[in-house]
Amino acid sequence: MRRIGTAGLICLGLAVPALAEGDAVAGKAVFRKCAACHTLERVNKVGPTLAGVVGRPVASVGDYGYSAAMTAFADGGKVWNEGLLAEYLMSPKAMVPGTRMTFVGLRRPQDIADLIAYLKNPGGG
Repeated sequence: MRRIGTAGLICLGLAVPALAEGDAVAGKAVFRKCAACHTLERVNKVGPTLAGVVGRPVASVGDYGYSAAMTAFADGGKVWNEGLLAEYLMSPKAMVPGTRMTFVGLRRPQDIADLIAYLKNPGGG
């Protein structure tokens, strides 16, 4: 078995983009873009509630009718962790073709990190 040296591990670590540290206060402002369709209350609007979304299985809000595309995307037990949310928030339609979510995505990585920080701790925003 071949070992990877320290330099190899450093290069490997650089190949995976890190999620920036988010600011929940700034994320509250970013959430305004989501609030037309989503809420942080335990009720659904046009989109499912985002209360407790970080760490929740994909397409798992029981009283929400997900699109076939989102239900298929959830197959295999995907969970909305920070990495999956970050990727999805960049371009929802690219990640889940056929989703009913019309939002085009967030372009700034810091906005994504801030929004995720707020979703994890809405009381901190």
